[in-house]
Amino acid sequence: MQETIEAVWKAFQADLDSFPTDRREVDSLKSKYFGRNGALAKLFSQMGKIAPEERPGAGKLINDLKKELTEIFDAKSAELFYNAESTTENVDYTLPGETQRIGTIHPVTKTLKEIKDIFKSIGFMVAYGPEIDDDYHNFTALNFPQHHPARDMQDTFFIQENVVLRTHTSNVQIHLMENTNPPLRYIVPGRVYRNEAISFKSYCLFHQVEGLVVDKYISFADLKGTLEYFVKRIFGNDVRMRFRPSFFPFTEPSAEVDIWDDKRQQWLEILGCGMVDPAVFENVGYDPNIWHGYAFGLGIERIAMLKYGITDIRLFFQGDKRFLEQF
Repeated sequence: MQETIEAVWKAFQADLDSFPTDRREVDSLKSKYFGRNGALAKLFSQMGKIAPEERPGAGKLINDLKKELTEIFDAKSAELFYNAESTTENVDYTLPGETQRIGTIHPVTKTLKEIKDIFKSIGFMVAYGPEIDDDYHNFTALNFPQHHPARDMQDTFFIQENVVLRTHTSNVQIHLMENTNPPLRYIVPGRVYRNEAISFKSYCLFHQVEGLVVDKYISFADLKGTLEYFVKRIFGNDVRMRFRPSFFPFTEPSAEVDIWDDKRQQWLEILGCGMVDPAVFENVGYDPNIWHGYAFGLGIERIAMLKYGITDIRLFFQGDKRFLEQF
């Protein structure tokens, strides 16, 4: 054992005479002697081959060697890197420092936060629901009968025969009303999925904020007043908006709201809305003779496009830093 310890010591001295200057080579040398499979670890592994009465003496010799090698190695490393880091040659202190890059908030996230803040300020609570849901909550309970032509309005991604990627956040309406007694005043943010043609204003994935209000004395005038207030808060008092009659299976009467797009010189739809159909109330056990309500669904990307002058919805999903850093 004494001879082996001396051999390790001599090898270490030889390496010390040609001590490397590169950090990676220094780390490699450290591993050679102090690593899990290094020279010192191998010395300790041979202790089992020594006679029991000789082990205490051998263990002391190995520990002394380890302590001495560690002190020498650490001192040599500290001296080398201190001198390298403390040199002031060829340093121009007038050069600007490196600027730390700061992340930015995605424009969709930024718009969604603003929308939530507006509705929370007028008494709405926030709820969330499943993105993968059964056919009943996504369609049937919302007054989409099987084989009804209204189902063709939404091109659906099916996970299984009766399980879908939700096509709207309206599925959470049903979950809320099944588990909560009226009155209700909620918004529901989330992602939705539709298998439709991709263009400058349409994408297979987008974000919605569903709104649902249920109470005893709710009218279309309440709905219109709420949405006009929201639109002016987010776009300013000079915004041009219009309500158009429309159709949705779960609301009657129904409407769509358009905002004038100055860049494209055309109207752009941002939401659909209407009074909750009595059939939907019956599906969740609400008495439609007592309870009335309205619902709406906002397209977050469409609102962000209008708010920030973005001309193509696809930019939100491409991860292009040149686009995202503008926000």
